[in-house]
Amino acid sequence: MRLFILLFFLSFSCFSQEEFSLDQIKSYPFPNELTGSSNSSRISWAFDEQGKRNIYVAEGPTFIARRLTSYMDDTGQELSSVSISSDGNWVVYIRGGDFGSNWDDDLPVNPTFNPDPPKVQIWSVPFKGGDPIMIDEGINPVISPLSNEIAYIKDGQIWISTIDGEGDPKKIFHSRGRNGSHSWSPDGSKIAFVSYRGDRSFIGIYEAANLASGGMLSNLSEKSIKWINPSFDRDTSPRWSPDGKEIVYIRQPGAAGKPSSILGRKHNPWKIVKTDINSLESKELWTAPKTLRGSYPRTQGGTNLHWATNRIVFLSYHDGWQHLYSISENGGKALLLTPGDFMCEYIKLSPDKKSLVFTANTGDDKYDIDRRHIVKVSVDKSDMKVLTNGIGLEWTPLVTGDLRYVAYISATSTRPPLPTILDLGTNEKKILAQNRIPDDFPSEKMVIPTQIKFKSTDGIQVYATKFEKNDNKKNKPAIIYIHGGPPRQMLLGWHYSSYYSNAYALNQYLASKDFVVISVNYRLGIGYGYEFHNPIDGGTRGASEYKDVKAAGLWLKDQNHIDNDRIYVYGGSYGGYLTAMALGRDSQLFSGGVDIHGVHDRTLYGYLNSINYEKAPDYELARETAWESSPIADVNTWKSPVLIIHADDDRNVYFKQSTDLVQRLRNTDVYMETMVIVDDTHHFMMFENQMRVNKSTADFLSRLASGEIN
Repeated sequence: MRLFILLFFLSFSCFSQEEFSLDQIKSYPFPNELTGSSNSSRISWAFDEQGKRNIYVAEGPTFIARRLTSYMDDTGQELSSVSISSDGNWVVYIRGGDFGSNWDDDLPVNPTFNPDPPKVQIWSVPFKGGDPIMIDEGINPVISPLSNEIAYIKDGQIWISTIDGEGDPKKIFHSRGRNGSHSWSPDGSKIAFVSYRGDRSFIGIYEAANLASGGMLSNLSEKSIKWINPSFDRDTSPRWSPDGKEIVYIRQPGAAGKPSSILGRKHNPWKIVKTDINSLESKELWTAPKTLRGSYPRTQGGTNLHWATNRIVFLSYHDGWQHLYSISENGGKALLLTPGDFMCEYIKLSPDKKSLVFTANTGDDKYDIDRRHIVKVSVDKSDMKVLTNGIGLEWTPLVTGDLRYVAYISATSTRPPLPTILDLGTNEKKILAQNRIPDDFPSEKMVIPTQIKFKSTDGIQVYATKFEKNDNKKNKPAIIYIHGGPPRQMLLGWHYSSYYSNAYALNQYLASKDFVVISVNYRLGIGYGYEFHNPIDGGTRGASEYKDVKAAGLWLKDQNHIDNDRIYVYGGSYGGYLTAMALGRDSQLFSGGVDIHGVHDRTLYGYLNSINYEKAPDYELARETAWESSPIADVNTWKSPVLIIHADDDRNVYFKQSTDLVQRLRNTDVYMETMVIVDDTHHFMMFENQMRVNKSTADFLSRLASGEIN
């Protein structure tokens, strides 16, 4: 019997850690854009299934997932800005563009080289089913609370169309600058918007006599715009009061003034202001503390401003963590709603405006700092409750319009993300669309990542996740994966970003190929507090984050089962930057790597190339520091082999960054391979292109480990 048990255990262990293909681990569907109706239990999301992107819907109490659209080819056309009308009868979305970009996100993407390039268009489709209706070219569609019209942006101006596509879309007014951030008043009679004008921005209120009558497209009569408290400042994020008589917004100083130190840090001030839209009387409700921590938050959603029931809710970093606060709608002391050492993101106000649901890296497990869970808190008291404790991961929650459910996306370390429903009455959970995961998806063959901690070379605590087979082998090759951003955090399971979900799948695949993979959460990243996120000498100010990457390499070198001559690095974007830095500065430690669309010359930022007469007092020192913080400064000491990959329609990192590095390395003895993806973007919108990148990355690292590349 003991022999049988031993043989069974050994056979199970071998099966559970059996190798699988990259095609299998990348066959998962990825859901995002989860949204819901404000008056019903109807929800919707976008599913990306190996490049075939479609809109799905479900409805309580059964929440059976149903596909609404039929885009069945991998053409690289993203679905984004998904929303449902208040009455639940229409789903609106954008098809096209690349809305994770730093610039030109609203321009078409054409990785299939179509002679008639696709357009970035707004579509609507009935929730009950039917053919999608093309509304117009444009971005940022916002459905009227009356469920009959859509306001959107086209050529920097605000347009309106009926939701069913009847009649011709109309530009409702023309305003200088670039207009956006628009929102309907609660009764659908007005639209608040921001007019961005370079060094300043104004908030306007547009009203037409028959805006709320349902007939506005035929007669936009008696139009008017009121400018709300215009000043030499930047006003953003307008939010309506529940009665539609006032708005609150964020005010920051105008982008001008005497140049200050580039290398030093200074407070970035902001305040919350309220204005009566009839009398135009304004009142400052709250001003952020004049500290570095009190600066305007640079995390998801910014200040996350909401007007709740008798309270104004916002996010601030001023106690060292991204926390939620609320104040009276008349101003006063801020109430901390979410005390503790964790961050809040993806924040949603409930339809009754009495509570918030959000994502946070907290819970009842000691490793939750490297996970995400769903939390709920009232808007007027600190009564937060973690709704999804456990070893899974959950994100992007919303309360359904009937207030009975919380919808969110969940995953584990081995089960990829799927929409999920929590019944607030029974606490029962239901995972939707599980049948979309292919039968041969290798859940049972994946490793369970573990949290590791080590000290950086300057003593800072660094977290990382480790992927490793439990096979007791010696002399293993190892890889450090370096995320991009840099304000990101890699987790103990599938990631909520499609870009890093792809990285998680690739890390799992590399672990199945007997690599030990370390995904390092270096400083500049989120999830570990303000100081970790905002080091004084990070980025162009000295690249102190590289110390954490090097420390990860030294940690691997100290493990007695790791082959010290086979420690490699790879990463994309900011991760590509740090990969190049590792190979240039420490070729003795890092024996090769893959640099995917990395930044290589940090002196190219505009503020370091000023043509103004008056320059920052440390301008020259800042340029020198930025140069020393650039991988091309270390080309002369670069010895390790590298694969450089870049797509030439990249809208996050200029393609020239890799062109420059390649020309420099050609003048050295460094072994180099290159790959260019034509007419795709930073996010490899075509699944086929993403797979080419993944397979080339894995192949190059495998050839390094086998000794084929020296």
